[in-house]
Amino acid sequence: MDRGLNLTSLADEARIAIATLGERATDIVNPTVRLGVTGLARAGKTVFITALVHNLVHGGRLPVFRAYSTGRVTGARLEPQPDDAVPRFDYEDHVRALVEERIWPESTRRISELRLVIAYESASFLRQRFGSGTLTLDIVDYPGEWLLDLPLLGKDYAAWSAEAVSLARRPGRPAAAAAFLARAEAVDPRGPEDEVLARELASLFTDYLRACRADEHALSTLPPGRFLMPGDLDGSPALTFCPLPGSVADAPSGSLGRMMARRYESYKSVVVKPFFRDHFARLDRQIVLVDALNALNAGPAAVADLSGAMTEILGAYRPGATSWLGGLLTRRIDRILIGATKADHLHHADHDRLERILGHLLAPAVTRAEEAGARVEIAALASVRATREGVVSNGNQKLPSIIGTPLAGEVFDGETYDGRTEIAFFPGDLPDKPESALEGLDSTSEADAALRFVRFRPPQLERTAEGMKLSLPHIRLDRALEFLIGDRLA
Repeated sequence: MDRGLNLTSLADEARIAIATLGERATDIVNPTVRLGVTGLARAGKTVFITALVHNLVHGGRLPVFRAYSTGRVTGARLEPQPDDAVPRFDYEDHVRALVEERIWPESTRRISELRLVIAYESASFLRQRFGSGTLTLDIVDYPGEWLLDLPLLGKDYAAWSAEAVSLARRPGRPAAAAAFLARAEAVDPRGPEDEVLARELASLFTDYLRACRADEHALSTLPPGRFLMPGDLDGSPALTFCPLPGSVADAPSGSLGRMMARRYESYKSVVVKPFFRDHFARLDRQIVLVDALNALNAGPAAVADLSGAMTEILGAYRPGATSWLGGLLTRRIDRILIGATKADHLHHADHDRLERILGHLLAPAVTRAEEAGARVEIAALASVRATREGVVSNGNQKLPSIIGTPLAGEVFDGETYDGRTEIAFFPGDLPDKPESALEGLDSTSEADAALRFVRFRPPQLERTAEGMKLSLPHIRLDRALEFLIGDRLA
């Protein structure tokens, strides 16, 4: 059975089908691909979209993107935002941050869209007779934390509460969850509903989610994702609940447990269902960005946690090949690219290992998507390459290194960097066996860690003779484009 259908009501499915039929009719005249871009916090979603658009609009080096490298792509331009109710992706400000200020743009905090129109000449002799064509690429940027909410549609409050409490007690989370669990275990779900207590518990639960997401833990957050990005729902009852230890299934009317259950259901109705119906169910293709290096740096608990979260995310999709007739009413995501970001933090000799590790961690979810008919690919990427490669000496050894400018405040080997000093260092080797990522690599202690990663500033771009800065350098952005839209430019 299609898991996606279990997440919605018949009324929701009818609305999705009507919207899809209207969009398919438009596609006949104006072919369009809706590309979803997601990933957990700091995975590089904003940078990926900015670099993709910048390279297409400004003539970047994209040799693996065949339609582009063979000269069949004749231009690319931005057009006005297609959906009046959705914020526009702030492309221009993000480019300014990367190119002029050499700072990383702000992370994704909400859903946004950007429309890019690509003009091209078809490779088909028959199609060439009809002149040039265009492909409209609607890029939808949304936080991966929102995707983790989708499975909530198939769970009641009691099931989610038990699952969330169990997760909070896992190794790697006790310190972050201690204050919340201590307070929650002291209350009686069958006791009278109490607004002050509910707000206190929700605040402690939110603090726990924030702590999980912090760099020192590198843990994936659990639902509800909107707790970390409340927007205009901040302080509303729909965001004032939390899981409770103990039995909550039989909490009586007027009790704290029943109050929490009611607000949990409101969260699903007000937040989760509209996101699925209005945005998620309309996607054609998807890239999921994963910061596996940060998890590897933090140790096996973080790696296992990342694996679980990404499996949940991939399980939320409606993958599969869509027939022409079936596609008139139902969209399926027929291509999913899983991008292991920040590949520029490693020497290129380790990129294959990074891809194998991610493939191992996500193997069951990838298999399910492929069995449903979708194409899945895993690629080590750097949307904006912040480093170059070199060699450092360690005694008689010559070690492959990376060279770049650490962010101001970064600490490496006891030295704090100012954001202007360039360094060369050996980050370590990833394990040959992918399963080692879950076995602790060589050590979980900072002093003996097998891997060391530093956050770098965006690169200093050279200018052309005309004074125009060159396009943003990257690693395998062209491979990503070829996989995601290359067939639509044939």
